[in-house]
Amino acid sequence: MSIPDLAAITIYALLADIPELGSMEEGQAAALAGLAPMTQQSGKWSGRSATRGGRAMLRQALYMPALVAMRFNPDLKRVYDRLTASGKHAKIAITAVMRKLVIIANALLRDDRLWPSKAA
Repeated sequence: MSIPDLAAITIYALLADIPELGSMEEGQAAALAGLAPMTQQSGKWSGRSATRGGRAMLRQALYMPALVAMRFNPDLKRVYDRLTASGKHAKIAITAVMRKLVIIANALLRDDRLWPSKAA
């Protein structure tokens, strides 16, 4: 509940859809949420990376909090701005912010910590 851009309903969705949260590594949590890029390759052919699979309800619950975080959380805003400045589409950058939110929630639960509040 200490992550500033996640409301209680989103936290409940995280915990209900990923009960393993806090006991996984960051890549596993993102893949379980369907927010990890998967690359298709076969022989010399190499396709584009895309996110797929995972838990759709969780992705739907994280979309709006990711938009809020992208605008008002300075750390996640920096991630979004860096990606869009390098030429990534806005949807891809929003998906990266969603992935960061899952990774942060997993790390905070795993380490039994709260979001560090910055002094004004």
